[in-house]
Amino acid sequence: MKKLWLKTSLALAVGAVSTHSLGNGIAINEQSVSGMGTSFAGRASAVNDASILFGNPAGLSKLERPEVVGGFGLVKANVDIDDASAETHKGDMVPLTPVPFAYYASPIDEKFSWGLGLYVPYALISDYEKSFGGRFKGQYSKVEVVTLQPTLSYQINDRVSVGFGPTINKIKGKLVNKLDNSAAFGTGETKVGIKGDDVAYGFNVGLMVDVTDSLTWGLTYHSKVDYTLEGRTRITNGSGPIFSQFNGDYDASLDFTTPETIDTSVTYKLDDQWTLYAGTTFTRWSRLQEIVVENEGTPSLLGMQPIGEVSEELKWHNTWSYAIGASYQLNPQWVLRTGLAIDPSPAENEHRSVRIPVGNRKVFSVGAGWSPNPDLTIDVAYSYLHESSAKVNQASKELAGAEIAPGFSAEYNNSAHGLGLQATYRF
Repeated sequence: MKKLWLKTSLALAVGAVSTHSLGNGIAINEQSVSGMGTSFAGRASAVNDASILFGNPAGLSKLERPEVVGGFGLVKANVDIDDASAETHKGDMVPLTPVPFAYYASPIDEKFSWGLGLYVPYALISDYEKSFGGRFKGQYSKVEVVTLQPTLSYQINDRVSVGFGPTINKIKGKLVNKLDNSAAFGTGETKVGIKGDDVAYGFNVGLMVDVTDSLTWGLTYHSKVDYTLEGRTRITNGSGPIFSQFNGDYDASLDFTTPETIDTSVTYKLDDQWTLYAGTTFTRWSRLQEIVVENEGTPSLLGMQPIGEVSEELKWHNTWSYAIGASYQLNPQWVLRTGLAIDPSPAENEHRSVRIPVGNRKVFSVGAGWSPNPDLTIDVAYSYLHESSAKVNQASKELAGAEIAPGFSAEYNNSAHGLGLQATYRF
């Protein structure tokens, strides 16, 4: 069967911008509200509750009783689009969407503990207005990765523990963008919709060391996950001698890999009230160089073989993010938290797209934990995210000598307000 290769501009249903998240690139950070209060500065070393299952599976060994944790993060993104090359360029394209999580953890004996976590490591909903000037580069995207992680930790001795958890990852993606019929001897616009899903496997492994009675160091490795999404590409409203041939549904597949990360952090208990945190995260974004969707069964174009290729490159680079934070135990019932994080963008101006208009980020957070009794803790957190200006300059695309995707350029100025709520109950 003939095959049509459509690259990133039509395939980013699984790799689009997470502008509604406190993480950069395609990452989601909303897996713990107790960690959110310190901008996740002690993600791999601070054991506040069972949400440490994601931050460092070795930390389960420090939980003395069975406990269940549930909560969600909610981020309101503000996207301003300036100096756009098209008349219609509203920035309100990120709906308000909660990101939930849940954990259970319990000791088995004096050495072993186990837990189960359900969380979202990657997610996206972006929805530009129908007349958006960059709709030929991307109009609608919805991506969701849900991870189930059973975990086992082992306390080697009084100061060292290790943990391991396989991850079962379910990904679903949907993408819509437009192609210009008029430039290809037709009228109106062709709608291209891609959707697919897959289940893939990875793992998280961690080490936690109490260097002294006051200082804890943690190290966590989150593996890459390789997906092969299977689904369909639907082309509608095609007209003229080019696009009219493609109306219909086609079997589609897409190979995609989420990058591995390494988290390391330290937690230092200064006294009975103050605790300090510092951490860094390495993300191997360089795995995302390009994405290709393969559609089977498309007709040849005017007798030519193979059909013209529509391509776009990501060319992302690896990043290091940094965070510092502090908590203050006001009294037995209340703990106050604050933190600051710096998270650089993996994308550069020459390869940035309307689906990934992310710049370098700075995040300031405050939070609090309230324990009315030893069995229950309620955590809340607020974060403000400010992003440096991110320029998009995408060239036009042609198919068989006709312009099917006009170019688009703009400057994005993004910011966001994040709110998290979490409850922990101990048995």
